[in-house]
Amino acid sequence: MVDLVIHRPSPSRGQTGLLASLLFSIALVACGAPVKVERVNLHTAYEDLNRTALSSNQLSETTRTVLRRAALLDAFDAHPDAVIAALRAQAIATGMHWPDLYALAEMSYLEGRRTKSKPQLLASALYAYAVLFPSGNADKPSPYTAQFQHATNFYNLALTQVLSGAGAEGVANLQSSCHDLPFGTLDVTVDQANLTFAGRTLTSFVPTMNLEVEGFKNDYRSDGLGAPLAAGLAPAPQRDVGLVLPATLRVPTSAVLQMDDPRRQLAWSALTARLAVYTIYDTDSIRIGQQEVPLEYDQTAVRALFAVEGKGWTRELSGLLNNVLANPNDPTTKDQLFALEPHRPGRIPVVLVHGTASSPFRWADMVNDLLEDRKIRDHYEFWFFTYNTGNPIPISANVLRHSLEDAVRSLGGVQADPALGRMVVIGHSQGGLLAKLVSIESGTKIWDAISDRPLDELNLKPETKALLREALFVHPLPFVATVVFIATPHGGSYQASQTIVSLFRRLVTLPMTIVAASADILANAGEALKLQKDRRTFNSIAGMSPGNPAIEALRAIPVAPGIDAHSIIPTLQDGPLDARNDGVVEYKSAHIDGVNSETVIEHSDHSTQSNPLTIREIRRILLEHVAKSCPRGCETPAPMAVAPVAPTNGPRRAQRNWIPVSQVTESQR
Repeated sequence: MVDLVIHRPSPSRGQTGLLASLLFSIALVACGAPVKVERVNLHTAYEDLNRTALSSNQLSETTRTVLRRAALLDAFDAHPDAVIAALRAQAIATGMHWPDLYALAEMSYLEGRRTKSKPQLLASALYAYAVLFPSGNADKPSPYTAQFQHATNFYNLALTQVLSGAGAEGVANLQSSCHDLPFGTLDVTVDQANLTFAGRTLTSFVPTMNLEVEGFKNDYRSDGLGAPLAAGLAPAPQRDVGLVLPATLRVPTSAVLQMDDPRRQLAWSALTARLAVYTIYDTDSIRIGQQEVPLEYDQTAVRALFAVEGKGWTRELSGLLNNVLANPNDPTTKDQLFALEPHRPGRIPVVLVHGTASSPFRWADMVNDLLEDRKIRDHYEFWFFTYNTGNPIPISANVLRHSLEDAVRSLGGVQADPALGRMVVIGHSQGGLLAKLVSIESGTKIWDAISDRPLDELNLKPETKALLREALFVHPLPFVATVVFIATPHGGSYQASQTIVSLFRRLVTLPMTIVAASADILANAGEALKLQKDRRTFNSIAGMSPGNPAIEALRAIPVAPGIDAHSIIPTLQDGPLDARNDGVVEYKSAHIDGVNSETVIEHSDHSTQSNPLTIREIRRILLEHVAKSCPRGCETPAPMAVAPVAPTNGPRRAQRNWIPVSQVTESQR
């Protein structure tokens, strides 16, 4: 019998080491925790929670979870279209629940943006709409979740890109048409009759979501649903009279694409929807199902686009030097009154009059801020007077007077719209002098200050006498209810006599009618003038020189009874008020008696229109004015942090409002 013996060889030293390492590794794996928690900073945690295809090239964790549960995540990068189609089939089969639709919206947006596919982007908008507005009691995310806001953004951004046309301007195509989808088609109906605003057709829709704005201190956007657009206005059937709407005017609008029963339709291959356009002046929210939904607008971007396309600031120097630089074929060189929107009955006009070598666009920050106050937007509209600032001040004021009269007449008059009879005129610097000249009863005071003989006794041409009579013998406009003077040189500007300003004074050229009238006055009535021979230059700079008898006479004439007046005076220095100035106008020149209120803006220069404290004071005045002017039942304006205004019954006494230095930021200093 033979025994079978198997000898097991002893492990070598190397084998022993390998075995030990292997056993140690197994022990480490066995001891490792399957779940770990690591503390990170809150900023990192927030970024992880809110990372989506909106701000990166990665899907959100919400969508990744949906794909993992469907065993589709690993295939998405290589086969995005197939994965989107597979998830859509799953969503249809399982009841179209919002997490699946949210994932479809995000994946379609990411793929549509990557491939510039409008069908995918349109699908993203439709899926997002179905998340937000299901029919009946279907499930949807809470409005407090990030997914709800992200779905709104997928809708807005995707719809904006779908509507954008080709080219740099990307003008939107708002026509009824059939659009391709990755899984079918969408018929979109646009009611062209609704593409109107205040009786004018809306045209040339430019998406604003991708416009980066510079030049405004504050960039205002109204968050909500819709693709924000800047709409143009078609020309009026007849020429504007008095109040002009610029050809480059832009209106903040929002386009909304709506579907009936979106989750049911998304299971089909042939879908229908309707596109509607709204303006910020008429509609700030719409009703979808049982929800009141705010609309998305980019109002500052629209105002900036209007400013850039209009290029109104290019006439600032030419408006001072007049014929030297002005292009006679350019309509923007004309004295005119224009508005940001067509007039609608019930809106009180606020007329803004700029100063020397300036333009209406210097009011941009003020108007941008004021229009964000809902009460101001509902009760007021802004008109701008632009003029050649080198012309004699009374002549420019006369043009303003006729422009306002023509505008009110063309709009049907105060009887047709009482709001026109509550007009507010706000003037900055020289513009404040124009504002005063439309709000006083001058009698013969201004003429008596410059001549020692009555006008009718002078041997002047009839046209010269007519011009002087209109410009210097003025009455308050009956429809002006409030005037505001900002940095206004009622007593003249000390800068008007400086060397560099004197040089500009010699460069200013005047229109031929004024040149002819000036020659007539000097030749045939020169001996009657009280003006010194070195002051017989008839332009605005000479008119604002300290000691000019005409401006001194204007200063002494009070604003007419029944018209409220307010002064806003910037100053740069500390110390006694009478020793301060704003770099152009001294406080003692800007101060006048008899106003309802006087507000001193400390540490602000002459160009104070964009100072937030100046804007706050204008807002207070406008809210006070509408509370006083509007019919019964108007809500009392919100209280402001300024001193109360003295009652208007009896003699008017100035109430000075102080702006503490502590409220002024370093940037304002």
